[in-house]
Amino acid sequence: MTGYLSSIWRLRHFWMALVRIDLRKRYRGTVIGIGWSLLQPIAMTAVLCLVFSRIFGQSIREFAPYLLTGLTFWGFITAVVMQGCQSFFQGESYIRQHPAPLAIYPLRATLGAGFHFILGFAIASVFVWCVNGFGNLPALVSLVPTFVLLFVIGWSLAVCMGVANVLFQDSQHLIGIVMQMLFYLTPILYPPKMMLSKSPHFALIFNYNPFAMLLELIRKPLLDGELPSLWAIGASSLFALLVVCAAMLALRCFEKRMIFYL
Repeated sequence: MTGYLSSIWRLRHFWMALVRIDLRKRYRGTVIGIGWSLLQPIAMTAVLCLVFSRIFGQSIREFAPYLLTGLTFWGFITAVVMQGCQSFFQGESYIRQHPAPLAIYPLRATLGAGFHFILGFAIASVFVWCVNGFGNLPALVSLVPTFVLLFVIGWSLAVCMGVANVLFQDSQHLIGIVMQMLFYLTPILYPPKMMLSKSPHFALIFNYNPFAMLLELIRKPLLDGELPSLWAIGASSLFALLVVCAAMLALRCFEKRMIFYL
């Protein structure tokens, strides 16, 4: 494991160059460039805040930061999963030319998604500070290990999705459907209290949805100035361990044979 990670680190200039190429290609010829990645969640937040404030009576002052952090988080998860599906096909020419750890190609997708996540989170943080201020700065320190955990989970998910899509190319379409379902099963658009007031059965979904737990690790310190619950920390850590083990197993079983499936 250590040797594998060391070999990835030795190739850091290569995969960092791939990330830069992806970013340049994505925004080449556009007027506002990276601004487009920030405009989408902001515009979505504005529209949904208007709808929810009129229909459900939500306070825009409280709901907008909640929604913006959720959309930023889900944008990262969706990006690593869907781009992870294509990561090995996207790097096929490099894979055929140069033997290198295959995990660098899902890493490429994860770093690109992480770049946009950091930008979006910075905008969300400034918005929260302007609207509510930061009541408990020490609680914000817990975001540092949360981001590390989120990166590890994102990279591992990208590996798993990439391997699955190479072996069975319909996987990306099935995964897209699953991600759409998870979007509505994760408290991104709505506060859990609102749903629990309608039916207590939603507690099962929120308590055993790993993405809901990860989202709590971000929202609690940022929006409420509190440390996340021990349940959220434990569940997120267990989920990270499971997806890391799944990614390691997938690479162990298929890395040497991957070239024959491309």
